[in-house]
Amino acid sequence: MRNRLPILVFSIITLLSCGSDNDDNVSQANVTFNFNHNWDGSVVTNANFNTVQYTNANGEELSITKLRYLISSITFQKSDGEIIVLDGYNLVDVTNNANLSFTPTTTIPTGTFSKVLFTFGFNNDANYNGNYPDLNAASWNVPAMLGGGYHFMQLEGKFIDNATTETGYAYHAIRAVDTTGATLSFEDTFFEVDLGEVTITNNATFEINMNIAEWFKNPNTWDLNVLNNMLMPNFNAQVMMFENGQNVFSLNAVNQ
Repeated sequence: MRNRLPILVFSIITLLSCGSDNDDNVSQANVTFNFNHNWDGSVVTNANFNTVQYTNANGEELSITKLRYLISSITFQKSDGEIIVLDGYNLVDVTNNANLSFTPTTTIPTGTFSKVLFTFGFNNDANYNGNYPDLNAASWNVPAMLGGGYHFMQLEGKFIDNATTETGYAYHAIRAVDTTGATLSFEDTFFEVDLGEVTITNNATFEINMNIAEWFKNPNTWDLNVLNNMLMPNFNAQVMMFENGQNVFSLNAVNQ
């Protein structure tokens, strides 16, 4: 009995040590993406909605009353060419304070990834009506007369126009469609956001920032007096949104 006791104690210590190591160093990690919003550095939540308090690059004062956008195809890419695309998509709904955090069901191996990417909107392989009952229920569809598929973003509010009148705007991003010809023609306006190189050692939380002000300023200074409504069938406006979106998202931190 005396001989067995040290062995038993050693086994318990070893087991506890292994358990601690597993907590600190996993081989497969869960990843979470938190989406935070600001206006040139000032935090924006739905508590800030419905009040004219922001000024865009064109000098127009405006409010936000709705902000929803879609992200998909979260991708981890290694320097050797290995690519891991996580299942799922997320409709970030700032208006209702919903889906501001997204944890895909797929885990990833730990290690260094040369790129971490996600898609704003859906790429063409995914952007088809009827595929997503939850998005259909959220009235996220694009009308068939504009090619169908789904919205990428709905940003709405009011602004003070040139007549000092409070006027509504609807900055809705979709796949650019030209309706002037005999048949519809399209230009891709989804885009990938590259978060750069990341080393994953444990379960990780990505803090993603959207600077809403960027939608209105770079490289196209947005004039809400000219471009405020009926933007979905406006091919040139959709291309401008695509261009301005390149600088909207950034990675603040990866917490592990």
